[in-house]
Formats: sequence, C-alpha cells, structure tokens
Amino acid sequence: MEEQKWNQKVIGCKQKDLINIGIFTAIYLVIFFAGMMLGYIPIFIPLLGLVCPILCGIPFMLYLTKVKKFGMVSLTGIILGLLNLIMGSGVLVLIFGIIFGVLGDVILRAGKYQSWKCTLLGNVVFSLWIMGYVSRMFLTRDTFFASLVSSYGQEYVDTLMSYTPGWMYPVLFIVTFIGGILGALLGKAVLKKHFEKAGIA
Repeated sequence: MEEQKWNQKVIGCKQKDLINIGIFTAIYLVIFFAGMMLGYIPIFIPLLGLVCPILCGIPFMLYLTKVKKFGMVSLTGIILGLLNLIMGSGVLVLIFGIIFGVLGDVILRAGKYQSWKCTLLGNVVFSLWIMGYVSRMFLTRDTFFASLVSSYGQEYVDTLMSYTPGWMYPVLFIVTFIGGILGALLGKAVLKKHFEKAGIA
C-alpha cells in the first residue's frame, strides 16, 4: 500500500511537471513570435536577441520557479526547436534548442534549484537558443538570403545583408546574453513573491 501511494505521488509529480512544461512553453512561444514580428523591419533583426529574451523573461522566470527536476528546460528547448523546425526555420534552431536547453538544466541543477545566481545564468544561457535563428544568416548565408527573395523581395534582402555583416555574429551572441540578463532581472522584479515562495535567493 505504501509503495502504491509513493508511486502515485511520483507519477503525479511527473504529470504536473509535464503540464508546466506544456503551458509555459506555449506561453513562451507566443510571446517569442510576437517579438519576432519586429523582424519584418530589417533594422530590428540584430536587436531580436535583445528584445525576445526580455519579453520572454517574465513567463520563463516564473517557469524556473517551478523547475525542480533535471530535463524540464531541456524539453522546453527541444519542443521550441522542433516546432520552429516544422515551421521552416531550419535545423540549427533545433540544435541550439537542445544544446542550450541542456546547458540551462545543468546550471540550474548545479544551484540545486534554489540559487538566484544559477537561475539567472540558467535563463541567460537558455536564451542563446534564439541564436539558432540568427546563425542561418551567417553559417548558411547565401542559401538563407536566396530563400528570402521570393517572400520579402530583393530590396529587403539587400538591406538585411547590409545590417548583418560577418563581424556581427559574435556581437549578436553578446547582445542575446545581455537580453537574457535583463529578462531575468525583469522577471525577478515582477515575480518577487514567487521567487520567495520557491526559496530561490
């Protein structure tokens, strides 16, 4: 009887974790795509790595107050990557989602899910999955820009290329890193009571 109760408790916890993963990944995705709408204006493309982590900071930091098991952030990264792959964003988004999702999990576990510094760093590192989008402009440059011409026109493509020279690639990693920091700080400020309840200090 005791073993059955324990099993039910474990199963229930896993179900709760999966529900949290589903809900917060969906919220994150909606807000992320809202931020990505800025990409229709070429000059804002380099700023997406700054804007999206800030916009997504509040829901994702709330999500991290509920993460107590290794693998939850990894699953979020995989789901985001798969959905974007299906929508035609390329395989790099999935690869980045897996890599930075797992790294985020490792950092959170290192802090035993109660360290603010590890929560901050976990959010920042996870935010770098967004670079999977940007990387296509640099790692598969000719193919990527050629694919945009039919949908956006040559003028848009020429303008975007002028705003994203090769030296911008490492700079955008730094910009996204900063966006992750700002998003985490904003999330903590808005969700102070949730962090206190979760014992994250």
